[in-house]
Amino acid sequence: MELILTFLDVLFTGKYDEKKMENQPVMTLDPDSLRAAMRAWSAGVTVVTALHENQKHGMTVNSFTSISLDPALITISLQQNTRTHELVSKSKAFGLTILSTEQTHLSNIFAGRMKEMEDKFAGLQTETLVTGSPLIVGGLSWLDCHVKETFNAGMNTLFIAEVVAARGTGSGDPLIYHNREYWKLSNL
Repeated sequence: MELILTFLDVLFTGKYDEKKMENQPVMTLDPDSLRAAMRAWSAGVTVVTALHENQKHGMTVNSFTSISLDPALITISLQQNTRTHELVSKSKAFGLTILSTEQTHLSNIFAGRMKEMEDKFAGLQTETLVTGSPLIVGGLSWLDCHVKETFNAGMNTLFIAEVVAARGTGSGDPLIYHNREYWKLSNL
């Protein structure tokens, strides 16, 4: 009960540094337990791409959300030890394609499930808008983004970016990922 009261006091006063938590129990969580629990979360599937000094790369990402319409801001989270992270960090820009149900194979390619494919962009039609980041033709929507801020978050980096150009109408069937499987939305 004391922990709850301390939490509420901190929440309402905003005085985080003044509250001591040294006598509170520390609970640890192993990554596999969190991964298993997160399987209950459903999310749309995107591919984040970047281009820097004629090198392009991309990866499947479902850690994405819109955070503001004015100014137009989104956030993505990328694992720090990836090639895409490196290119987004260097170029300060990325493209985001929201995939349709017909693009399951692209999600698998950019998730690295097709190990035999060295060039993920081979035979893939892309276009660019403002930043030069490749956007995948056939997606439901495209966001062309300029990185504004970054935050280290454990093994990931949280990128907050301004959307400098966007296309898409919201029509079509989005690709959904839930419990380690792809799903399609259906009308109830």
